[in-house]
Amino acid sequence: MARRGSLVRRTDAAGLTEPAPMRHKKAMSNWISRLFSRTADLAPSGICPESSFYAIGDVHGRDDLLGRLLGSLDPALPVVCVGDYIDRGEESAAVLRRLSQSNHTCLMGNHEEMLLRFLDKPEAEGQRWLQNGGLQTLASFGISGVTPLSAPAALRSAAIDLKAAMGDELIAWLRERPLWFKSGNVCVVHAGADPARPVAEQSRSLTWGHRDFENSPRRDGLWIVHGHTIVEAASATAGRIAIDTGAYATGRLTAARFEVGTVTFSDTATPG
Repeated sequence: MARRGSLVRRTDAAGLTEPAPMRHKKAMSNWISRLFSRTADLAPSGICPESSFYAIGDVHGRDDLLGRLLGSLDPALPVVCVGDYIDRGEESAAVLRRLSQSNHTCLMGNHEEMLLRFLDKPEAEGQRWLQNGGLQTLASFGISGVTPLSAPAALRSAAIDLKAAMGDELIAWLRERPLWFKSGNVCVVHAGADPARPVAEQSRSLTWGHRDFENSPRRDGLWIVHGHTIVEAASATAGRIAIDTGAYATGRLTAARFEVGTVTFSDTATPG
């Protein structure tokens, strides 16, 4: 029996001995490794949609880029658009007309929400929307003479003119945009999602984002495809797939092609 305070040594298969403190250190290291490996276990499995499809990033009034990108895609595959079709670019009206007459799945973005709020409450919502690209959308529908600092009467008049220019059918189409699209373990939203809650139980987080989206892993195995936040290049990492490459400013509108086990990216600079 070892005396109290002596080093207990373990003999391995080669006849070498190992001090007890070293064994304890290794045991602690193994425990820490197992602890942190749990985070990796929470990461989603391979990308596995039910069937192949495309997702297109924020268009923001660039109908020229949208037409070019759509023309480069396989027409046999369905297309999902992540929202923010309007504002900032100069061709918002053309984008809305193109998409509303298509069979593509078009999600709601926060800029569409701002437009609809302006139509409903121009005095309260006008300044915010006009400061964030709404002026370009109004101009694309032939409406001018208003600024973010315009008087309430001018904002009301602009909202009336926009309703007339858009027409009831296009406005109704815009109001009906879904918040998410799911195929297998791939879920497309506009801005992100609360990682702690099922996507189907969320609303504002899907169009405006959530503070924990970039920092916390999901536990349901979903890959979340999103726009809203401009990235230099589309990427897929840690269960998040970002595809907003700032089309209105960069001239690069991105599409992600999803197939079982893989996602590939193309854009208006390098279509394919």
